[in-house]
Amino acid sequence: MGLRFTVLASGSTGNATIIEGNDKTVMIDAGLSAKKLDELMKQQGISGQSIDALLVTHEHSDHIKGLGAFARKHNLPIYANEATWGALERHVGTISPEKRNVFESGESLKFGSMDVHTYNISHDAAEPVGYTFEQDGQRLGVATDLGYVSEKVKQQIIDCDVLVLESNHDTEMLRIGRYPWNIKRRILSDVGHLSNVAAGEALIELMTDRTKRVYLAHLSQDHNQMDLAMLTVNSIFESNGIFYKREEFPLRPTFADRPTPWDGLGLQ
Repeated sequence: MGLRFTVLASGSTGNATIIEGNDKTVMIDAGLSAKKLDELMKQQGISGQSIDALLVTHEHSDHIKGLGAFARKHNLPIYANEATWGALERHVGTISPEKRNVFESGESLKFGSMDVHTYNISHDAAEPVGYTFEQDGQRLGVATDLGYVSEKVKQQIIDCDVLVLESNHDTEMLRIGRYPWNIKRRILSDVGHLSNVAAGEALIELMTDRTKRVYLAHLSQDHNQMDLAMLTVNSIFESNGIFYKREEFPLRPTFADRPTPWDGLGLQ
């Protein structure tokens, strides 16, 4: 079967992604209410009982809003690094010690036949991480909430079959938008979020002949649009001599309010 995944929701209003392997299923983040997560999972034909582990990227509310309630409801183990545990515990309620799992950033985890590699990312949180999943020779990278794509991050997410990458904002929309300047400065900083241009420039280096699809994720509701993000990234592709026929176009959308279709990494 190999790996398949669905992005349940992506954006400033909440984030959650399901990755299903041959024998284990994990969720990255639980940034919506437990009720909403159950609703989105039902749309995808799965339930909380099918989840074997909850992996946390960092402690911001759009990534942990439903974490405690969802984990307790479905009796799920939670995995995060020590610094993230320290930052999130007061927000998620009581987590029983046997469900509290701590890893070191950079460590690899194993869930059945699925290998999960953790790596540090640049964001204004305690110790944020991204994840790469491997099974049966397939690779899925998930990297959002990045101030920038460092060389170390590139090493972790280059040459994936499918990549979920942040394309948070259009820089000009952000600059003229309604946010106060201190928040704009934070978003634009090296511990903020990737712009459409930054995502496109990173993809030039990250995509290989192996890469089948790229999902643009964590778009700002106020300072971006999916059509604009795709147009910007595609224009960067073309300016670097990379052209796709429409039916071969590798970019895919994610949504704030609904899941992406299940994607099997072995599919063209």
